[in-house]
Amino acid sequence: MISNKTILATLMAISLTCGSKALAADLEPIDIKLPIPAFMGTPTDLPANEHIEKPSDKPRAPFLAPKGVKNLAKDKKVTSSDKSPLTGTTDLVTDGDKESNDSSYVELHRKVQWIQIDLEAEAELYAIIVWHAHNTPQVYNSVIVQLADDADFTKNVRTIFNNDYENAAGLGAGKDKQYCENFEGKLVDVKGEKARYVRLYSKGSTFSALNRYTEVEVYGK
Repeated sequence: MISNKTILATLMAISLTCGSKALAADLEPIDIKLPIPAFMGTPTDLPANEHIEKPSDKPRAPFLAPKGVKNLAKDKKVTSSDKSPLTGTTDLVTDGDKESNDSSYVELHRKVQWIQIDLEAEAELYAIIVWHAHNTPQVYNSVIVQLADDADFTKNVRTIFNNDYENAAGLGAGKDKQYCENFEGKLVDVKGEKARYVRLYSKGSTFSALNRYTEVEVYGK
């Protein structure tokens, strides 16, 4: 004779399995259009640093998100801490051009700088991808990604990525790893956080003291 306890456990297992299948059915890989690689292979001349993750020679795994997610940053307004960029204009950050061409990026002055995207409305966000500069192997310093409910970043500010282990930006020492720039860009999992504004910090790279931003995509709904 089967006990009530065994029956209950079986029903719970079936429920969890069906729930997982239903959840999986609501997800699909984000369709990320990648630029042409500017260099091939794994970089070998990067500095030996415990804060830098080892570059992978394998393609990034597909990133799953709820169906209907799209790039909300496309053609949205971009502002910056640098009012007079050295090269390009801030609108290039969301124009859809991720290629490693001289006309595809905005370049900000030295030291810590940021760019900010106004999504125009609060949205449920799942992934942010940033391409700083993938024209040559390099590691960007003090990369921080934040979300907020207001343009001044005083309301409901959340840090979702921070590899500024030296606290150069004054926002707290980060524990995320630095990484080598490449044509895939850096994908940050936002885990469904709701926000209207996205801000990204940097402090030059191992190649240049300047701050280049080629493209930023923000996937949500």
